[in-house]
Amino acid sequence: MEAILTYQEFFYLTAGFLVIAISANQIARVFQKVNLPLITGLIVTGVIAGPYILGLIPKQSASSLTYINEMALAFIAFAAGAELYLRELRSRFNSIKWNTFGQLFVTFVLGALAVYLFADEIPYMAGTSTSVSVSIAFITAAIFVARSPASAIAIINELRAKGPFVQTVMGVTVLKDFLVIIIFSICVSVAQTLIGGQAFDSLSLVFLVGELVFSFLIGFFLFGNLLKLSLKLKIKRRFKSAIVVLVGYGAYVFSNQLADYSSGWEHTIFLEPLLMCILASFYVTNYTQYRPEFLKIIEETGMTIYVAFFTLTGASLDISVLGSVIGVAVILFIIRLITMIIGAYVGGYLAKDPPNHMHLGWMPYITQAGVALGLATMVSNTFPTWGSAFATVIVAVIIMNQFIGPPLFKWAIYKLGEDRSRGTAYEWDGIRDAILVGFEPTSLALARQLVTKGWDVQLATCKPKGSFDEPSDLSIKYIEQFNRETFDGLNAEKTEAVVLMLSDEENIEIAELFYHEYGTRDIIVRLNHRQNAQQFVSLGALVIDPSTAMVSLLDHFVRSPQATSLLLGMEPGQDSRDIELLNPDLHGIPLRDLRLPADIIILSIIRGGQTIISHGYTRLRIKDTVTVVGSNKSLEDVQLKFDR
Repeated sequence: MEAILTYQEFFYLTAGFLVIAISANQIARVFQKVNLPLITGLIVTGVIAGPYILGLIPKQSASSLTYINEMALAFIAFAAGAELYLRELRSRFNSIKWNTFGQLFVTFVLGALAVYLFADEIPYMAGTSTSVSVSIAFITAAIFVARSPASAIAIINELRAKGPFVQTVMGVTVLKDFLVIIIFSICVSVAQTLIGGQAFDSLSLVFLVGELVFSFLIGFFLFGNLLKLSLKLKIKRRFKSAIVVLVGYGAYVFSNQLADYSSGWEHTIFLEPLLMCILASFYVTNYTQYRPEFLKIIEETGMTIYVAFFTLTGASLDISVLGSVIGVAVILFIIRLITMIIGAYVGGYLAKDPPNHMHLGWMPYITQAGVALGLATMVSNTFPTWGSAFATVIVAVIIMNQFIGPPLFKWAIYKLGEDRSRGTAYEWDGIRDAILVGFEPTSLALARQLVTKGWDVQLATCKPKGSFDEPSDLSIKYIEQFNRETFDGLNAEKTEAVVLMLSDEENIEIAELFYHEYGTRDIIVRLNHRQNAQQFVSLGALVIDPSTAMVSLLDHFVRSPQATSLLLGMEPGQDSRDIELLNPDLHGIPLRDLRLPADIIILSIIRGGQTIISHGYTRLRIKDTVTVVGSNKSLEDVQLKFDR
């Protein structure tokens, strides 16, 4: 009966936490509105729900929810390892190498030296022997180096960030956490010798190296192949995602079971699960054909994992200690910050990075979370004399890093222009608006055709006034700069579509402006050079390549001339149109129950960026974009019916 009660308590505790995590996900959205990262909102919500404020997550429940933390850390290691795609990082390898050197070696050495010099100001170091002070200084410096891949990946995903700076950050972050575990293990083993807690001889060094080697081999070959087999399964992706998470959790179970089994031996064997998961992900990413499927699972599952992890992290932070250790924590925080800034300049200089990368290169590495907390806990358990006080101060430093780090990293991405987050979408004002940028015969013909379809069209040009004959039937706008002020004057916030017909360099500048600032629904780009296509695709733009468009059009005419003529509006009196559903009265109604003109055919529905092949039982949702074909009069009737 007691076992059943234990299972019931476990179930209730897990269910209660999931409810809090779901709520945290909604509450955290408020933080995004004031330009703070989502993870900051999750951590704050976790702190509020934790044992020191509302008590919704009891303090004693932390050990019962450890499995959630381990699943999340394993998945985060998978996501971090997936970023180490050698083909893509090859161009940034020099920068990654030297910035890792700066953030790892320079921060570690200067951090250890500074902590040792400030030993008299740190209560648990004051009055200790030189050997103890040196040991604590090196262990502290090792934890200084630890970064939070989870927060980095969460912010990068939130902003859809992409570019050389972000690539370098991810490479350095993964390598740092990969190497810091090795450095920390060595520091702890050496500290046990210096402090006298445990003998450290050549045999201990062999065991330490052996554990690292076996972690490499088991992670790469065993768990790498388990991941590969999981991705190979012919099942729905959501079930496959669950199996991937369980494979990662299996690394922790395997490590813990092996440690328990060997606890009675002369040397307890501990294999590092984070290393195993990173290497398993690295294997799948670089040496199997399942990288696209793996990345898709990480993308789709990531947000759920991050919500659970950062909410639990916030709830686990012992904020009651802040008052008593805030002075020491501030000293260590400043030491870490200064050494990281020096490390960023040293690494950036050696890598010959651009000056703006060097100036901001320390900001992405401030945040700490699961790895640093885990290392602090290990110190507390290994050195009971001073370990508890040490862990308390380190937790306080981590709390400060958690709140200060994410906003700075987000700001750095914005400052360097590598964010790909979409601006707030426009609200339709009842008029179909379009801006065509570039004055030429093609844009003139397109503008006139849109006007005949009922659109309000503005044709913007960089050409000086008087350099061409201005058409009397179109609105011509003369612009000199591609900035927000210019396009605000064109009411760009109300524009549904923008068509760009300038050079690729000018087009990408305008496309990014409309994407970030206005959230414009449709950005259409006429491509000049095919190698630039990916830059526009990453912004969700619709790209027309003149070199292939004609061939594709002729191909469709050959294979399906009737359908192609219909979709291009070449059939007399007939046309196709994408219509957005704005009428709340039609929300939830199946297509078969709609009263539409007899000649109307619904081809598909776009919902949340996904195309749905519709049938009679498909239910409409507000903001659906419905592609319909029919006579011009019937299309106008459907447009009127779907509008507010």
